[in-house]
Amino acid sequence: MPETELSPSAHVDTYCRDNLPARETWPEFHFDVPEVHYPDRLNVASVLLDDVIDSGGAGRRCIGAPDGTWWTYGDLRQHANRLAHVFVDELGLVPGNRVLLRGPNNPWLVAVWFAVLKAGGVVVPTMPMLRPKELAVIAEVGRFDLAVCDHRFTDDLLGAQIPELRTLTYGGAVEGLDDITQLAQGKDATFADVPTAADDVSMLAFTSGTTGRPKATMHFHRDILANADTFSRYVLRPEPDDIFIGTPPIAFTFGLGGLVIFPLRVGASTLLVEKATPGQLADLISEHGATICFTAPTAYKAMIAKDRVSQLTSLRRAVSAGEHLPKVTWEAFRDATGIALIDGIGSTEMLHIFISAADDDIRPGSTGRPVPGYRAKIVDKAGRDAPDGVPGRLAVQGPTGCRYLADERQAVYVHDGWNLTGDTFIRDEDGYFWFQARSDDMIVSSGYNISGTEVEEALMSHAGVVECAVVAAADDERGHVVKAYVVPASGREKLAEGVGEDALRKQLQDHVKGQIAPYKYPRQIEFVDALPRTSTGKVQRFRLRQEAGSGEAS
Repeated sequence: MPETELSPSAHVDTYCRDNLPARETWPEFHFDVPEVHYPDRLNVASVLLDDVIDSGGAGRRCIGAPDGTWWTYGDLRQHANRLAHVFVDELGLVPGNRVLLRGPNNPWLVAVWFAVLKAGGVVVPTMPMLRPKELAVIAEVGRFDLAVCDHRFTDDLLGAQIPELRTLTYGGAVEGLDDITQLAQGKDATFADVPTAADDVSMLAFTSGTTGRPKATMHFHRDILANADTFSRYVLRPEPDDIFIGTPPIAFTFGLGGLVIFPLRVGASTLLVEKATPGQLADLISEHGATICFTAPTAYKAMIAKDRVSQLTSLRRAVSAGEHLPKVTWEAFRDATGIALIDGIGSTEMLHIFISAADDDIRPGSTGRPVPGYRAKIVDKAGRDAPDGVPGRLAVQGPTGCRYLADERQAVYVHDGWNLTGDTFIRDEDGYFWFQARSDDMIVSSGYNISGTEVEEALMSHAGVVECAVVAAADDERGHVVKAYVVPASGREKLAEGVGEDALRKQLQDHVKGQIAPYKYPRQIEFVDALPRTSTGKVQRFRLRQEAGSGEAS
Protein backbone atom coordinates (compact mmCIF):
# COMPACT_ATOMS: atom_id res chain seq x y z
CA MET A 1 0.00 0.00 0.00
CA PRO A 2 1.29 3.53 -0.72
CA GLU A 3 2.21 5.69 2.25
CA THR A 4 -0.22 8.30 3.49
CA GLU A 5 0.82 11.69 4.85
CA LEU A 6 3.91 11.91 7.02
CA SER A 7 3.52 12.22 10.79
CA PRO A 8 4.24 15.57 12.46
CA SER A 9 8.01 15.87 12.69
CA ALA A 10 9.99 16.38 15.88
CA HIS A 11 12.76 18.06 13.89
CA VAL A 12 13.43 21.72 14.56
CA ASP A 13 16.00 21.74 11.75
CA THR A 14 13.79 20.69 8.83
CA TYR A 15 16.51 20.32 6.17
CA CYS A 16 15.93 16.58 5.72
CA ARG A 17 12.13 16.80 5.55
CA ASP A 18 12.40 19.76 3.19
CA ASN A 19 14.62 17.81 0.80
CA LEU A 20 12.77 14.53 0.59
CA PRO A 21 12.09 13.68 -3.06
CA ALA A 22 8.71 14.62 -4.50
CA ARG A 23 6.09 12.16 -3.29
CA GLU A 24 5.17 11.03 -6.80
CA THR A 25 8.77 9.81 -7.28
CA TRP A 26 8.77 7.58 -4.18
CA PRO A 27 8.50 3.81 -4.49
CA GLU A 28 5.40 2.13 -3.16
CA PHE A 29 5.88 0.88 0.39
CA HIS A 30 4.33 -2.32 1.68
CA PHE A 31 4.05 -3.55 5.25
CA ASP A 32 3.21 -7.21 4.64
CA VAL A 33 4.47 -8.68 7.93
CA PRO A 34 3.07 -7.59 11.30
CA GLU A 35 6.47 -6.76 12.81
CA VAL A 36 6.93 -3.69 10.55
CA HIS A 37 3.83 -1.88 11.80
CA TYR A 38 5.28 0.71 14.17
CA PRO A 39 3.76 3.51 16.30
CA ASP A 40 3.74 7.03 14.89
CA ARG A 41 6.30 8.20 17.48
CA LEU A 42 9.47 6.14 17.43
CA ASN A 43 13.11 6.77 18.32
CA VAL A 44 15.16 3.80 17.17
CA ALA A 45 17.76 4.43 19.90
CA SER A 46 15.09 4.07 22.56
CA VAL A 47 13.89 0.80 21.06
CA LEU A 48 17.34 -0.76 20.71
CA LEU A 49 18.60 0.25 24.16
CA ASP A 50 15.85 1.15 26.60
CA ASP A 51 13.31 -1.40 25.39
CA VAL A 52 15.90 -4.20 25.29
CA ILE A 53 17.10 -3.31 28.79
CA ASP A 54 13.52 -3.26 30.06
CA SER A 55 12.99 -6.79 28.78
CA GLY A 56 16.40 -8.38 29.29
CA GLY A 57 18.17 -6.30 31.92
CA ALA A 58 21.03 -3.79 31.82
CA GLY A 59 23.70 -6.32 32.80
CA ARG A 60 23.69 -8.32 29.57
CA ARG A 61 26.94 -8.19 27.61
CA CYS A 62 26.41 -5.94 24.61
CA ILE A 63 29.38 -4.62 22.70
CA GLY A 64 33.08 -5.40 22.76
CA ALA A 65 36.47 -5.05 21.11
CA PRO A 66 39.32 -7.51 20.50
CA ASP A 67 41.40 -5.94 23.28
CA GLY A 68 39.04 -7.44 25.85
CA THR A 69 36.82 -4.39 26.33
CA TRP A 70 33.20 -5.35 26.90
CA TRP A 71 30.29 -3.02 27.65
CA THR A 72 26.96 -4.17 28.97
CA TYR A 73 23.71 -2.79 27.62
CA GLY A 74 23.63 -0.53 30.66
CA ASP A 75 27.17 0.70 29.95
CA LEU A 76 26.31 1.56 26.36
CA ARG A 77 23.15 3.41 27.38
CA GLN A 78 24.97 5.43 30.02
CA HIS A 79 27.76 6.40 27.59
CA ALA A 80 25.21 7.34 24.93
CA ASN A 81 23.15 9.37 27.42
CA ARG A 82 26.16 11.34 28.63
CA LEU A 83 27.23 12.02 25.05
CA ALA A 84 23.68 13.12 24.19
CA HIS A 85 23.91 15.71 26.97
CA VAL A 86 27.12 17.01 25.40
CA PHE A 87 25.42 17.35 22.02
CA VAL A 88 22.46 19.22 23.47
CA ASP A 89 23.92 21.12 26.46
CA GLU A 90 27.40 21.96 25.17
CA LEU A 91 27.12 21.93 21.37
CA GLY A 92 23.58 23.23 20.95
CA LEU A 93 22.34 20.38 18.76
CA VAL A 94 18.64 20.61 17.96
CA PRO A 95 16.52 17.79 16.51
CA GLY A 96 17.14 17.43 12.81
CA ASN A 97 20.78 18.64 12.86
CA ARG A 98 23.11 16.35 10.93
CA VAL A 99 26.27 15.00 12.59
CA LEU A 100 29.06 13.41 10.56
CA LEU A 101 30.65 10.32 12.13
CA ARG A 102 34.07 9.08 11.06
CA GLY A 103 36.00 6.15 12.44
CA PRO A 104 36.52 2.38 12.32
CA ASN A 105 34.27 -0.12 14.07
CA ASN A 106 34.63 0.23 17.85
CA PRO A 107 32.35 0.74 20.87
CA TRP A 108 32.78 4.53 21.04
CA LEU A 109 31.62 4.97 17.46
CA VAL A 110 28.43 3.07 18.32
CA ALA A 111 27.92 5.13 21.49
CA VAL A 112 28.15 8.36 19.51
CA TRP A 113 25.76 6.94 16.88
CA PHE A 114 23.17 6.26 19.59
CA ALA A 115 23.76 9.63 21.27
CA VAL A 116 22.98 11.57 18.09
CA LEU A 117 19.73 9.67 17.61
CA LYS A 118 18.71 10.04 21.25
CA ALA A 119 19.12 13.80 20.87
CA GLY A 120 16.91 13.76 17.76
CA GLY A 121 19.81 14.34 15.37
CA VAL A 122 20.51 12.70 12.03
CA VAL A 123 23.62 10.51 11.80
CA VAL A 124 25.84 10.77 8.73
CA PRO A 125 28.23 7.78 8.95
CA THR A 126 31.25 7.92 6.64
CA MET A 127 33.95 5.46 5.71
CA PRO A 128 37.25 6.13 7.49
CA MET A 129 39.09 5.66 4.18
CA LEU A 130 37.43 8.66 2.51
CA ARG A 131 39.76 11.45 1.42
CA PRO A 132 39.30 15.25 1.69
CA LYS A 133 37.69 15.70 -1.73
CA GLU A 134 35.12 12.99 -1.01
CA LEU A 135 34.36 14.37 2.45
CA ALA A 136 33.90 17.86 1.02
CA VAL A 137 31.27 16.56 -1.42
CA ILE A 138 29.42 14.76 1.40
CA ALA A 139 29.42 18.04 3.36
CA GLU A 140 27.94 19.91 0.39
CA VAL A 141 25.08 17.42 0.23
CA GLY A 142 24.50 16.82 3.96
CA ARG A 143 25.00 20.42 5.14
CA PHE A 144 26.23 19.69 8.63
CA ASP A 145 28.34 21.84 10.93
CA LEU A 146 29.28 19.18 13.49
CA ALA A 147 31.52 16.12 13.15
CA VAL A 148 32.77 13.49 15.61
CA CYS A 149 35.91 11.69 14.48
CA ASP A 150 38.22 8.98 15.81
CA HIS A 151 41.41 10.81 16.81
CA ARG A 152 43.44 8.73 14.33
CA PHE A 153 41.39 9.88 11.31
CA THR A 154 41.23 13.65 11.67
CA ASP A 155 43.80 14.68 9.06
CA ASP A 156 41.67 14.08 5.98
CA LEU A 157 38.56 15.52 7.64
CA LEU A 158 40.41 18.71 8.56
CA GLY A 159 41.99 18.67 5.11
CA ALA A 160 38.53 18.84 3.52
CA GLN A 161 38.27 22.41 4.88
CA ILE A 162 34.53 22.18 5.39
CA PRO A 163 33.32 25.71 6.22
CA GLU A 164 32.29 26.33 9.83
CA LEU A 165 32.59 22.64 10.72
CA ARG A 166 33.20 21.98 14.40
CA THR A 167 35.12 18.73 14.83
CA LEU A 168 35.37 16.74 18.06
CA THR A 169 37.39 13.58 18.57
CA TYR A 170 37.21 10.46 20.67
CA GLY A 171 39.77 7.90 21.73
CA GLY A 172 42.74 10.24 22.08
CA ALA A 173 43.99 13.80 22.11
CA VAL A 174 44.35 15.95 18.99
CA GLU A 175 45.78 19.44 19.37
CA GLY A 176 43.11 22.09 19.04
CA LEU A 177 40.17 19.67 19.15
CA ASP A 178 37.96 18.69 22.08
CA ASP A 179 37.52 15.02 22.99
CA ILE A 180 33.79 14.40 23.29
CA THR A 181 34.32 11.53 25.73
CA GLN A 182 36.15 13.90 28.07
CA LEU A 183 33.34 16.44 27.81
CA ALA A 184 30.89 13.66 28.69
CA GLN A 185 32.54 12.84 31.99
CA GLY A 186 30.32 13.87 34.87
CA LYS A 187 27.26 14.36 32.69
CA ASP A 188 23.94 12.87 33.80
CA ALA A 189 23.73 9.17 32.90
CA THR A 190 20.03 9.54 32.13
CA PHE A 191 18.57 11.33 29.13
CA ALA A 192 15.03 11.93 27.88
CA ASP A 193 15.21 10.68 24.29
CA VAL A 194 13.55 13.00 21.77
CA PRO A 195 10.19 11.48 20.72
CA THR A 196 10.89 11.56 17.00
CA ALA A 197 8.34 10.50 14.44
CA ALA A 198 8.73 7.02 13.02
CA ASP A 199 9.09 8.71 9.64
CA ASP A 200 11.59 11.35 10.74
CA VAL A 201 14.92 10.91 8.97
CA SER A 202 17.41 9.19 11.27
CA MET A 203 20.34 8.66 8.93
CA LEU A 204 21.88 9.84 5.69
CA ALA A 205 23.73 6.88 4.18
CA PHE A 206 25.89 7.77 1.21
CA THR A 207 26.35 5.48 -1.76
CA SER A 208 29.90 4.48 -2.60
CA GLY A 209 30.16 7.11 -5.30
CA THR A 210 32.06 4.85 -7.71
CA THR A 211 30.56 6.43 -10.83
CA GLY A 212 30.13 10.11 -10.04
CA ARG A 213 28.77 12.30 -7.27
CA PRO A 214 27.67 10.15 -4.30
CA LYS A 215 23.98 10.08 -3.45
CA ALA A 216 22.58 10.52 0.07
CA THR A 217 19.95 7.91 0.86
CA MET A 218 17.47 9.03 3.52
CA HIS A 219 16.33 6.46 6.09
CA PHE A 220 13.58 6.92 8.66
CA HIS A 221 13.73 5.67 12.26
CA ARG A 222 11.30 2.90 11.36
CA ASP A 223 13.45 1.81 8.37
CA ILE A 224 16.34 0.84 10.62
CA LEU A 225 14.07 -1.47 12.61
CA ALA A 226 12.37 -2.83 9.50
CA ASN A 227 15.45 -4.64 8.22
CA ALA A 228 15.92 -6.28 11.62
CA ASP A 229 12.27 -7.28 11.64
CA THR A 230 12.41 -8.81 8.15
CA PHE A 231 15.76 -10.30 7.08
CA SER A 232 17.19 -10.75 10.56
CA ARG A 233 13.99 -12.07 12.14
CA TYR A 234 12.86 -14.37 9.34
CA VAL A 235 16.10 -15.49 7.66
CA LEU A 236 19.03 -15.00 10.06
CA ARG A 237 16.99 -15.77 13.22
CA PRO A 238 19.54 -14.67 15.86
CA GLU A 239 19.15 -15.52 19.55
CA PRO A 240 20.09 -13.54 22.69
CA ASP A 241 23.12 -15.76 23.35
CA ASP A 242 24.64 -15.17 19.91
CA ILE A 243 27.93 -13.32 19.51
CA PHE A 244 28.17 -11.39 16.23
CA ILE A 245 31.41 -10.59 14.41
CA GLY A 246 32.39 -9.34 10.96
CA THR A 247 34.44 -7.02 8.81
CA PRO A 248 32.09 -4.57 7.00
CA PRO A 249 32.35 -1.00 8.31
CA ILE A 250 29.41 0.30 10.33
CA ALA A 251 29.29 3.22 7.88
CA PHE A 252 28.29 0.61 5.26
CA THR A 253 24.62 -0.28 5.82
CA PHE A 254 25.49 -3.99 5.51
CA GLY A 255 27.81 -3.57 8.50
CA LEU A 256 25.45 -1.37 10.48
CA GLY A 257 22.71 -3.97 10.26
CA GLY A 258 24.84 -7.05 10.74
CA LEU A 259 27.04 -5.77 13.55
CA VAL A 260 24.84 -3.32 15.46
CA ILE A 261 21.12 -3.36 14.67
CA PHE A 262 20.53 -7.11 14.34
CA PRO A 263 22.33 -8.17 17.54
CA LEU A 264 20.88 -5.37 19.66
CA ARG A 265 17.36 -5.98 18.38
CA VAL A 266 17.37 -9.40 20.11
CA GLY A 267 19.60 -8.59 23.08
CA ALA A 268 22.66 -10.40 21.69
CA SER A 269 26.28 -9.21 21.80
CA THR A 270 28.66 -8.04 19.09
CA LEU A 271 32.45 -7.95 18.81
CA LEU A 272 33.54 -4.94 16.77
CA VAL A 273 36.69 -5.43 14.72
CA GLU A 274 38.43 -2.37 13.31
CA LYS A 275 40.34 -4.26 10.65
CA ALA A 276 41.20 -7.91 10.08
CA THR A 277 42.56 -10.17 7.39
CA PRO A 278 40.57 -13.36 6.81
CA GLY A 279 43.08 -15.26 8.91
CA GLN A 280 42.85 -12.75 11.76
CA LEU A 281 39.05 -12.85 11.55
CA ALA A 282 39.13 -16.62 11.93
CA ASP A 283 41.39 -16.31 14.97
CA LEU A 284 39.00 -13.81 16.57
CA ILE A 285 36.03 -16.08 15.90
CA SER A 286 37.82 -18.85 17.73
CA GLU A 287 39.10 -16.68 20.58
CA HIS A 288 35.72 -15.12 21.37
CA GLY A 289 33.42 -18.00 20.43
CA ALA A 290 31.58 -15.93 17.82
CA THR A 291 28.46 -17.59 16.46
CA ILE A 292 27.33 -15.30 13.60
CA CYS A 293 29.71 -13.79 11.04
CA PHE A 294 29.19 -11.13 8.36
CA THR A 295 31.83 -10.73 5.68
CA ALA A 296 32.45 -10.92 1.93
CA PRO A 297 32.65 -14.10 -0.21
CA THR A 298 36.40 -13.70 -0.77
CA ALA A 299 37.02 -13.74 3.00
CA TYR A 300 35.18 -17.05 3.43
CA LYS A 301 37.18 -18.56 0.58
CA ALA A 302 40.43 -17.24 2.04
CA MET A 303 39.72 -18.67 5.49
CA ILE A 304 39.47 -22.11 3.93
CA ALA A 305 42.55 -21.59 1.78
CA LYS A 306 44.55 -20.54 4.84
CA ASP A 307 43.49 -23.73 6.64
CA ARG A 308 41.56 -21.88 9.35
CA VAL A 309 38.59 -24.27 9.39
CA SER A 310 39.36 -25.42 12.94
CA GLN A 311 38.94 -21.83 14.18
CA LEU A 312 35.36 -21.65 12.86
CA THR A 313 33.74 -24.38 14.93
CA SER A 314 31.77 -21.94 17.11
CA LEU A 315 29.94 -20.46 14.11
CA ARG A 316 26.35 -21.46 13.52
CA ARG A 317 25.51 -18.72 10.97
CA ALA A 318 27.60 -17.00 8.30
CA VAL A 319 26.27 -14.28 6.00
CA SER A 320 27.83 -13.31 2.69
CA ALA A 321 26.98 -10.06 0.92
CA GLY A 322 28.53 -7.07 -0.76
CA GLU A 323 29.49 -9.17 -3.79
CA HIS A 324 27.93 -12.12 -5.58
CA LEU A 325 28.61 -15.43 -3.81
CA PRO A 326 29.94 -17.94 -6.36
CA LYS A 327 28.49 -21.43 -6.13
CA VAL A 328 31.97 -22.91 -5.94
CA THR A 329 32.74 -20.80 -2.84
CA TRP A 330 29.45 -21.77 -1.19
CA GLU A 331 30.12 -25.46 -1.79
CA ALA A 332 33.75 -25.27 -0.65
CA PHE A 333 32.78 -23.55 2.61
CA ARG A 334 29.92 -25.97 3.28
CA ASP A 335 32.13 -28.99 2.58
CA ALA A 336 34.89 -27.67 4.86
CA THR A 337 32.78 -26.41 7.77
CA GLY A 338 29.30 -27.87 7.43
CA ILE A 339 27.91 -24.30 7.44
CA ALA A 340 25.52 -23.27 4.66
CA LEU A 341 26.47 -19.68 3.86
CA ILE A 342 23.51 -17.30 3.79
CA ASP A 343 23.73 -15.32 0.58
CA GLY A 344 21.81 -12.09 0.10
CA ILE A 345 21.43 -8.98 -1.97
CA GLY A 346 20.75 -5.58 -0.50
CA SER A 347 21.49 -1.98 -1.35
CA THR A 348 22.19 1.29 0.39
CA GLU A 349 18.90 2.58 -1.00
CA MET A 350 16.95 -0.32 0.56
CA LEU A 351 19.21 -0.29 3.66
CA HIS A 352 19.90 -4.03 3.88
CA ILE A 353 19.15 -7.49 2.46
CA PHE A 354 15.81 -8.07 0.71
CA ILE A 355 16.45 -11.35 -1.16
CA SER A 356 18.05 -14.28 0.65
CA ALA A 357 17.64 -17.85 1.86
CA ALA A 358 18.86 -19.97 4.75
CA ASP A 359 19.16 -23.62 5.71
CA ASP A 360 17.04 -26.02 3.63
CA ASP A 361 15.64 -23.14 1.61
CA ILE A 362 19.04 -22.51 0.00
CA ARG A 363 19.69 -23.46 -3.60
CA PRO A 364 23.46 -23.14 -4.13
CA GLY A 365 24.22 -20.49 -6.73
CA SER A 366 20.89 -18.73 -6.22
CA THR A 367 20.64 -15.55 -4.17
CA GLY A 368 17.35 -16.81 -2.75
CA ARG A 369 13.76 -15.61 -2.60
CA PRO A 370 12.24 -12.33 -1.40
CA VAL A 371 12.67 -11.90 2.34
CA PRO A 372 9.27 -11.92 4.13
CA GLY A 373 8.00 -8.34 3.94
CA TYR A 374 9.50 -7.74 0.48
CA ARG A 375 8.28 -8.33 -3.06
CA ALA A 376 10.46 -8.76 -6.13
CA LYS A 377 10.06 -9.29 -9.84
CA ILE A 378 12.02 -9.11 -13.09
CA VAL A 379 11.24 -6.43 -15.67
CA ASP A 380 12.48 -5.86 -19.22
CA LYS A 381 13.98 -2.65 -20.57
CA ALA A 382 10.50 -1.24 -21.18
CA GLY A 383 9.48 -1.94 -17.57
CA ARG A 384 7.18 -4.84 -18.45
CA ASP A 385 7.17 -7.99 -16.32
CA ALA A 386 9.61 -10.55 -17.75
CA PRO A 387 8.70 -14.26 -17.88
CA ASP A 388 10.45 -16.73 -15.61
CA GLY A 389 13.77 -17.84 -17.03
CA VAL A 390 14.35 -14.59 -18.94
CA PRO A 391 17.01 -12.18 -17.65
CA GLY A 392 15.95 -8.66 -16.79
CA ARG A 393 16.22 -5.89 -14.23
CA LEU A 394 15.48 -6.66 -10.59
CA ALA A 395 12.59 -4.64 -9.16
CA VAL A 396 11.82 -4.60 -5.43
CA GLN A 397 9.21 -3.23 -3.01
CA GLY A 398 8.86 -3.53 0.75
CA PRO A 399 8.87 -1.56 4.00
CA THR A 400 12.07 0.27 2.97
CA GLY A 401 12.89 2.00 -0.29
CA CYS A 402 14.81 4.68 -2.13
CA ARG A 403 14.55 8.31 -1.05
CA TYR A 404 17.50 10.36 -2.30
CA LEU A 405 18.18 13.74 -0.74
CA ALA A 406 17.47 16.39 -3.40
CA ASP A 407 18.83 14.26 -6.25
CA GLU A 408 17.35 13.96 -9.74
CA ARG A 409 18.65 10.39 -9.91
CA GLN A 410 15.61 9.41 -7.81
CA ALA A 411 13.83 9.00 -11.16
CA VAL A 412 16.50 6.54 -12.32
CA TYR A 413 16.22 4.24 -9.29
CA VAL A 414 12.42 4.27 -8.94
CA HIS A 415 10.06 3.36 -11.81
CA ASP A 416 6.32 2.78 -11.54
CA GLY A 417 6.58 2.47 -7.76
CA TRP A 418 9.37 -0.15 -7.88
CA ASN A 419 12.99 0.16 -6.77
CA LEU A 420 15.29 -0.84 -9.65
CA THR A 421 18.54 -1.98 -8.09
CA GLY A 422 20.72 -2.00 -11.21
CA ASP A 423 21.13 -5.78 -11.13
CA THR A 424 20.27 -8.31 -13.82
CA PHE A 425 18.61 -11.46 -12.47
CA ILE A 426 16.64 -14.45 -13.65
CA ARG A 427 13.69 -15.72 -11.60
CA ASP A 428 13.00 -19.43 -11.93
CA GLU A 429 9.61 -21.12 -11.83
CA ASP A 430 9.95 -21.76 -8.09
CA GLY A 431 10.49 -18.08 -7.31
CA TYR A 432 14.27 -18.23 -6.74
CA PHE A 433 16.36 -15.35 -8.06
CA TRP A 434 19.64 -16.03 -9.86
CA PHE A 435 22.14 -13.22 -10.23
CA GLN A 436 23.50 -12.61 -13.73
CA ALA A 437 25.39 -9.33 -13.50
CA ARG A 438 25.13 -5.73 -12.61
CA SER A 439 22.93 -4.35 -15.37
CA ASP A 440 25.88 -2.42 -16.79
CA ASP A 441 28.12 -5.51 -16.64
CA MET A 442 26.32 -7.56 -19.31
CA ILE A 443 28.73 -8.10 -22.20
CA VAL A 444 27.50 -8.14 -25.81
CA SER A 445 30.04 -9.81 -28.08
CA SER A 446 29.25 -10.61 -31.73
CA GLY A 447 25.56 -10.42 -30.87
CA TYR A 448 25.82 -12.79 -27.88
CA ASN A 449 24.75 -11.64 -24.41
CA ILE A 450 27.35 -12.86 -21.92
CA SER A 451 27.08 -12.60 -18.15
CA GLY A 452 30.37 -11.48 -16.65
CA THR A 453 29.39 -13.18 -13.40
CA GLU A 454 29.00 -16.53 -15.13
CA VAL A 455 32.52 -16.25 -16.55
CA GLU A 456 33.86 -15.21 -13.15
CA GLU A 457 32.34 -18.29 -11.53
CA ALA A 458 33.95 -20.53 -14.13
CA LEU A 459 37.34 -18.91 -13.53
CA MET A 460 36.97 -19.10 -9.75
CA SER A 461 36.53 -22.87 -9.96
CA HIS A 462 40.18 -23.13 -11.10
CA ALA A 463 42.70 -23.64 -8.30
CA GLY A 464 45.05 -21.07 -9.80
CA VAL A 465 42.62 -18.17 -9.28
CA VAL A 466 42.24 -16.26 -6.00
CA GLU A 467 40.03 -13.46 -7.29
CA CYS A 468 38.83 -12.22 -10.65
CA ALA A 469 36.61 -9.65 -12.31
CA VAL A 470 35.25 -9.84 -15.85
CA VAL A 471 34.34 -6.84 -18.02
CA ALA A 472 33.84 -5.97 -21.68
CA ALA A 473 36.87 -4.87 -23.68
CA ALA A 474 36.51 -2.92 -26.92
CA ASP A 475 37.17 -4.96 -30.06
CA ASP A 476 37.01 -3.79 -33.69
CA GLU A 477 35.75 -7.11 -35.04
CA ARG A 478 33.29 -8.23 -32.34
CA GLY A 479 32.33 -4.90 -30.81
CA HIS A 480 33.37 -6.22 -27.40
CA VAL A 481 35.14 -9.28 -26.09
CA VAL A 482 35.30 -10.79 -22.62
CA LYS A 483 38.28 -9.63 -20.60
CA ALA A 484 39.22 -11.09 -17.22
CA TYR A 485 41.40 -9.48 -14.58
CA VAL A 486 42.79 -12.33 -12.49
CA VAL A 487 44.65 -12.40 -9.19
CA PRO A 488 46.64 -15.65 -9.48
CA ALA A 489 47.10 -17.95 -6.51
CA SER A 490 50.86 -17.97 -6.93
CA GLY A 491 51.13 -14.20 -7.19
CA ARG A 492 51.74 -12.32 -10.42
CA GLU A 493 55.49 -11.93 -9.93
CA LYS A 494 55.98 -15.67 -9.46
CA LEU A 495 54.16 -16.67 -12.64
CA ALA A 496 57.28 -16.38 -14.74
CA GLU A 497 59.15 -18.67 -12.33
CA GLY A 498 56.51 -21.39 -12.48
CA VAL A 499 53.70 -21.91 -14.93
CA GLY A 500 54.23 -18.55 -16.65
CA GLU A 501 51.60 -16.05 -17.72
CA ASP A 502 51.03 -17.45 -21.21
CA ALA A 503 50.70 -21.02 -19.98
CA LEU A 504 48.30 -20.12 -17.14
CA ARG A 505 46.29 -17.89 -19.49
CA LYS A 506 45.81 -20.83 -21.86
CA GLN A 507 44.93 -23.13 -18.94
CA LEU A 508 42.25 -20.75 -17.72
CA GLN A 509 40.76 -20.21 -21.16
CA ASP A 510 40.52 -23.96 -21.75
CA HIS A 511 39.09 -24.43 -18.26
CA VAL A 512 36.31 -21.89 -18.92
CA LYS A 513 35.49 -23.52 -22.26
CA GLY A 514 35.01 -26.77 -20.39
CA GLN A 515 32.73 -25.16 -17.82
CA ILE A 516 30.41 -22.98 -19.92
CA ALA A 517 29.64 -22.35 -23.60
CA PRO A 518 32.94 -21.80 -25.43
CA TYR A 519 31.87 -18.45 -26.92
CA LYS A 520 31.84 -17.03 -23.38
CA TYR A 521 35.50 -17.67 -22.64
CA PRO A 522 37.75 -14.66 -21.82
CA ARG A 523 39.67 -13.82 -24.97
CA GLN A 524 41.79 -11.46 -22.90
CA ILE A 525 43.22 -12.25 -19.47
CA GLU A 526 45.33 -9.82 -17.52
CA PHE A 527 47.04 -10.89 -14.29
CA VAL A 528 47.04 -8.33 -11.47
CA ASP A 529 48.19 -8.15 -7.87
CA ALA A 530 44.78 -6.96 -6.60
CA LEU A 531 41.42 -5.77 -7.86
CA PRO A 532 40.43 -2.12 -7.35
CA ARG A 533 37.78 -1.79 -4.66
CA THR A 534 35.55 0.86 -3.14
CA SER A 535 35.74 1.79 0.53
CA THR A 536 32.96 -0.76 1.13
CA GLY A 537 35.02 -3.55 -0.46
CA LYS A 538 33.12 -3.81 -3.74
CA VAL A 539 35.11 -4.34 -6.94
CA GLN A 540 35.28 -1.12 -8.98
CA ARG A 541 34.37 -2.64 -12.31
CA PHE A 542 33.91 0.79 -13.85
CA ARG A 543 37.67 1.32 -13.48
CA LEU A 544 38.38 -2.02 -15.11
CA ARG A 545 35.94 -1.19 -17.93
CA GLN A 546 37.73 2.11 -18.49
CA GLU A 547 41.09 0.34 -18.64
CA ALA A 548 39.77 -2.40 -20.91
CA GLY A 549 38.19 0.13 -23.25
CA SER A 550 41.35 2.25 -23.51
CA GLY A 551 43.78 -0.63 -23.61
CA GLU A 552 45.73 0.75 -20.64
CA ALA A 553 47.54 -1.66 -18.36
CA SER A 554 46.18 -1.99 -14.85
